[in-house]
Amino acid sequence: MGLAHSIETWREGRLVGGVYGVAIGAAFMAESMFHRETDASKVALHALVTRLAERDYELLDVQYLTPHLASLGAIEVSLAEYLRRLSVACRESRRFAD
Repeated sequence: MGLAHSIETWREGRLVGGVYGVAIGAAFMAESMFHRETDASKVALHALVTRLAERDYELLDVQYLTPHLASLGAIEVSLAEYLRRLSVACRESRRFAD
């Protein structure tokens, strides 16, 4: 259905990190990140943020603000603000992958 996506970091033919999630409208809900090498998940997250920005996504939901995600620029928003952003994003149409 084209809703689930993974952003992967590879090194020398080996999967070393990534992030996956679900894209609905102009919202991307990240489900999980992993790394087998230092900073590999950060590289994948950067690639995800770049792709979302290029496609004018409205919302990247990382579910839970951790110190790690905060160090990468994630912010916490109120429930009311989240629901407003989600409502706007779900009314939009975006293609995550070409």
